[in-house]
Amino acid sequence: MFPDAVEVQTLVRSKGLFSFYEDGHQECCRIRKVRPLRRALKGLRAWITGQRKDQSPGTRAHIPIVQVDPSFEGLDGGAGSLIKWNPVANVEGKDIWNFLRTMNVPVNALHSQGYVSIGCEPCTRPVLPGQHEREGRWWEDAKAKECGLHKGNIRDGDSTKVGVNGNTNGVATSVNGTPDIFDTQHIINLSRPGIGNLLKLENRQEPWLVVLYAPWCQFCQGMEASYVELAEKLSGSGVKVAKFRADGDQKPFAQQELQLGSFPTILFFPKHASRPIKYPSEKRDVDSLLGFISALR
Repeated sequence: MFPDAVEVQTLVRSKGLFSFYEDGHQECCRIRKVRPLRRALKGLRAWITGQRKDQSPGTRAHIPIVQVDPSFEGLDGGAGSLIKWNPVANVEGKDIWNFLRTMNVPVNALHSQGYVSIGCEPCTRPVLPGQHEREGRWWEDAKAKECGLHKGNIRDGDSTKVGVNGNTNGVATSVNGTPDIFDTQHIINLSRPGIGNLLKLENRQEPWLVVLYAPWCQFCQGMEASYVELAEKLSGSGVKVAKFRADGDQKPFAQQELQLGSFPTILFFPKHASRPIKYPSEKRDVDSLLGFISALR
């Protein structure tokens, strides 16, 4: 699998080769790793990983052997359509290496040079004796130890950055220790008065797509990459893409005024209509959402 060449060229030309040092690796990982994997998984019903609990105690200590994938969609689309197997979740690293040596399995030559956990070249370094293997990944940031492929491992209350370049102060915001999501310059962060004004408009100048979300919701987290990609594709198209955090004190309002039933709820506010139209499907991939918007525009 390869990343989209135009996306890579645009990123490098606009931000240079090393922008990931500035944004917590989010955009680079999303373009070069997460989106290609998503394309591959869309044709499958299950996938197998090599994750272990002792590999990254901060994010992988609770991974099960088998689970419904919280971040990606499978062949049938929608939440719950992809199974994720982690068969060595409970196996310790030393036992993996004992097996490899016993069975004379060929391994990457970098392992003998101290690269215990191998990732992208600029984001990986050898570890020192006594250091944990994950210390060699994203070494300039002690907290950022998941790139997005296993983002579902980040539990509620984890302080790991999820994204930057938001619409407020350029940094991902956090409420009660839960990192915010959908943070990109292409997605407008609506306040309660903001979405209230959007509801009152009967003759909007342009249509809006708004996701009602809670940052702790695994299904919201699972659609984040798709929604961000959608916002990027719609940039300059005349459709505004936004988010409204609808949990906590905002939940009663969202239930009464915004048709909130569960998280996430996606609403389309047409250009010349007073009430929003609720997205009826659990398929939250880019193509499905684009089809919904096209049909209503």
